[in-house]
Amino acid sequence: MTRARDPSPTPSPPSFEQALLELESVVDALERGDMTLEESLSAFERGVGLTRTCQKALETAEQRVRILTETRPDAEPEPFRTDGGDAATGDAP
Repeated sequence: MTRARDPSPTPSPPSFEQALLELESVVDALERGDMTLEESLSAFERGVGLTRTCQKALETAEQRVRILTETRPDAEPEPFRTDGGDAATGDAP
């Protein structure tokens, strides 16, 4: 028996800018206080995920800046990735 493949690929994480915009929207919605407890928990959970995405993107950018500003002539930046994988090895999270 063969299993049917899921035709929908895993969505890529949002860009830093997209994640930040959505995070701001989530915070605004939570601050309004007009959601049910379950909706608030779900929004909070989404906000935590978006925060982690933003933090990873900022850490990656900081690493690239650090590498580019080093005085060693052989310093090479790693490709920019927002999926949390290791750019040097290509490993996904």
